[in-house]
Amino acid sequence: MVSVGTVSCQCFPWCLPNLSEIEWGHWTPVLECILSGIMSVNGKKVLHMDRNPYYGGESSSITPLEELYKRFEIAEGPPESMGRGRDWNVDLIPKFLMANGQLVKMLLYTEVTRYLDFKVVEGSFVYKAGKIYKVPSTETEALASNLMGMFEKRRFRKFLVFVANFDENDPKTLEGVDPHTTTMREVYRRFDLGQDVIDFTGHALALYRTDDYLDQPCLETINRIKLYSESLARYGKSPYLYPLYGLGELPQGFARLSAIYGGTYMLNKPVDEIVMEGGKVVGVKSEGEVARCKQLICDPSYVPDRVRPAGKVVRVICILSHPIRNTNDSNSCQIIIPQNQLGRKSDIYVCLISSAHNVAAQGKYIAIASTTVETDSPESEVQPALDLLEPVDQKFVAISDIYEPTEDGTESQIFCSRSYDATTHFETTCDDIKDIYRRMAGAPFDFESMKRRQNDVFGEDEQ
Repeated sequence: MVSVGTVSCQCFPWCLPNLSEIEWGHWTPVLECILSGIMSVNGKKVLHMDRNPYYGGESSSITPLEELYKRFEIAEGPPESMGRGRDWNVDLIPKFLMANGQLVKMLLYTEVTRYLDFKVVEGSFVYKAGKIYKVPSTETEALASNLMGMFEKRRFRKFLVFVANFDENDPKTLEGVDPHTTTMREVYRRFDLGQDVIDFTGHALALYRTDDYLDQPCLETINRIKLYSESLARYGKSPYLYPLYGLGELPQGFARLSAIYGGTYMLNKPVDEIVMEGGKVVGVKSEGEVARCKQLICDPSYVPDRVRPAGKVVRVICILSHPIRNTNDSNSCQIIIPQNQLGRKSDIYVCLISSAHNVAAQGKYIAIASTTVETDSPESEVQPALDLLEPVDQKFVAISDIYEPTEDGTESQIFCSRSYDATTHFETTCDDIKDIYRRMAGAPFDFESMKRRQNDVFGEDEQ
């Protein structure tokens, strides 16, 4: 049992604190909040500690706007033209949700959707030769797109039909393609698709960050394109969703879920030491007392001897007084600049949100450009994206270190998350969640197993 008042935690089977230091780029609280919610639903006893006075850490939405200026040490603060500070909720690490993606499934199966409201992101765009084009993901859009010439449109349309019909268990749909041995490069060659089409297909539809996928079996890429198309089909404008009031609503939703199932959350609670015995974690020390546990999730900043550097990400938050040009005056959108368009190794991402999502003052927009750092001049690397946003009222530049664990945690029972990457969607974060779950539980993550046993809480028959 636990006495929260005296913070004496006895014999916790699971302890999943949100271990976060006030150091940019090392927090992964949305991931940890999701896992703590899932583990609570699965019947585990959870203690979730956060040394911050609020949920979400770096995945929180900063409000009021004055706090954002303080965070980036801009002394003069926001001008009156920015409106009321309380009208702003600015994400430090922006992410959209795929409408049919992994995180939405987690939200639905755990019923966290009862705590959140979402709006569809209005557009999905791709960059080519200095211009922005709508991403074509259906046969009709392919034929109407200005991205391609007439003959290429027809070839791309045939490719989309092939992908839509593709079923690895039905040989009739494979058209001679072996999903486990035929590479994606070979598939593109079969349809005689040019480099520009390959670029936006791989990076704006399949959402790969590099071109490494080209020489790997095609099945995953085809499934990724299907996910994009299925997500788009749900709402029509784009495949992406975004929560009203910002991403800070996500960790709060999973915190409520965990609390319903007996999880304990402690804010403003410092973490002084991870206690080990015989090479395994046995507790977390805080203010002279130890919360005992059998397993622990933490971010890289708490276990520097168990992680390795894996690069850097640059993110530039821009406040605008206008929508982005050539996006049909969209109040929200994503733009992907494929690596080959700029001779880079990594894509550049831009996401735009606005007052339509209750995150900015009326008539104002928040655009965030991000990419994996490849040079000694990170801000200049995202300049092509910033050029698309001009004029910019105010920008905030942050460079974050990326870390990844060096061990799987099965020996120490310390399960370290990865730092957030530069992508503006949650699919890679969900991959990390499923990977940590597999390592902790010793079994693959199963969405069906996440469905609530409502009779545990509401006394109803199990559905």
